[in-house]
Amino acid sequence: MYFTATHTTLHVPHRAAVCGWFIRYCSMAKPRGFEFWRSTLKGARYVVAPMVEQSELAWRLLSRRHGAELCYTPMLHAQVFVRDANYRRENLYNEVNQEDRPLITQFCANDPEVFIQAALLAQDYCDAIDLNLGCPQMIAKRGHYGVFLQDEWDLLEKMIKLADEKLSVPITCKIRVFPEIEKTVKYAKMLEKAGCQLLTVHGRAKDQKGASTGIASWKHIKAVWEAVNIPVFANGNIQHLSDVQRCMEETGVQGVMSAEGNLHNPALFEGRSPPVWEMAEEYLGVVEKHPPCSLSYVRAHIFKLWHHTLQIHQDLREELAKAKNVAGIAEVNRQLKQRCQEEMAKDESEWTWTGLPFPHWICQPYVRPPPKDPNTENGQRASETKAVSAKRALEDSDAPNDSLSKNKQKKKARNPHKNFCPELKSKYIKCEQCGNPKGNKCVFNLCRGCCKRKAFKEVADCPGGGLTNGNPNSQTVSTAAHDPL
Repeated sequence: MYFTATHTTLHVPHRAAVCGWFIRYCSMAKPRGFEFWRSTLKGARYVVAPMVEQSELAWRLLSRRHGAELCYTPMLHAQVFVRDANYRRENLYNEVNQEDRPLITQFCANDPEVFIQAALLAQDYCDAIDLNLGCPQMIAKRGHYGVFLQDEWDLLEKMIKLADEKLSVPITCKIRVFPEIEKTVKYAKMLEKAGCQLLTVHGRAKDQKGASTGIASWKHIKAVWEAVNIPVFANGNIQHLSDVQRCMEETGVQGVMSAEGNLHNPALFEGRSPPVWEMAEEYLGVVEKHPPCSLSYVRAHIFKLWHHTLQIHQDLREELAKAKNVAGIAEVNRQLKQRCQEEMAKDESEWTWTGLPFPHWICQPYVRPPPKDPNTENGQRASETKAVSAKRALEDSDAPNDSLSKNKQKKKARNPHKNFCPELKSKYIKCEQCGNPKGNKCVFNLCRGCCKRKAFKEVADCPGGGLTNGNPNSQTVSTAAHDPL
């Protein structure tokens, strides 16, 4: 009997197939949804919100000491995070601390690839990556991120899917609601389907900010919670621990996030309202123990904590603004404490009451005044107010420097002919493409840069700008011709 030996060939999978398998494996291996909330986030219910230049390491550690179970980093700009090593070091890498977990890193972004690059650089230093879809500020509008992406569902779906596939940690989102509950629910379900593992819902719409903040809608939050199969955090209307408990009962959410309430009272989740100096002194101690911490962050926190008292002691407000280091801020804090304790020693009838539920030296929320009637201002009709404002502006243009702000006085000193009256300033005609001042003689009504690009791309001439395509080697634009009007 004869046997024929057969050779077995081992087929090695293509690299792309291996990468695809690895991505799917990572996607399956990391905790998802409720498992992620229960195991990684340890069932967190009390959450400190991501706050630009406010939820830094020292503040997070202080909040955790007083009941916070989960914290977010400040919102980080994905593009800057990718290109700037110092930015990464100052905002995340230098803040690694074992006491500061669980921790979610939040990014603002509008480009899927940039977002993933930033997230990959951050994922080893946190427990999840969050995409900011809720910031309503003007800087977010200019940068086209935050809540100003909420109508671009295809882009968001792509960003979330890519993050869910490529990251080793879960992807989460923080959103604002649409005015319509149905659209808000569809939005949330789209994000869940794309791969979002936890959703924070701020119950306010895009336009609810500043003086028009208003009340957050817990009905929207409840509708989202009922519609999705992932954990939901609620955000909005949280000023006391009783609000946290009521919100969870009314909406059914897994946790509640606080931003402004936490800034005015870091002990909110403990259900306490301690004296302001107690929180301020403890915070300054954490700052000293965990350097470096930007002085602007420290100053902002002390301003928030002492907000009500500084309305009374204006002189110390000025001292706090001028403090050059943490020691200077600590000295102002000591003086505020001393003045408050001196007032406490008096009879209660002699205390300074400002319409607050507690004395001004007790940690308590700041309630924004309701928006003014758009037709009136300080009892005057809008038309009358506008006329008075215009008259004052004309008067101020010839007024002595004392009537100007400090910043304008500095500008006036550098340029005595500087004009601060809006009505008298020359109006520039804008470039039709980018909005910068257009060139004086540009035939395309564009600025210098846009004119040059257009002429080069379309092989067009701009005689007024001194740009002709007769000789490709000499395509130059006359600077004088493109000076603003």
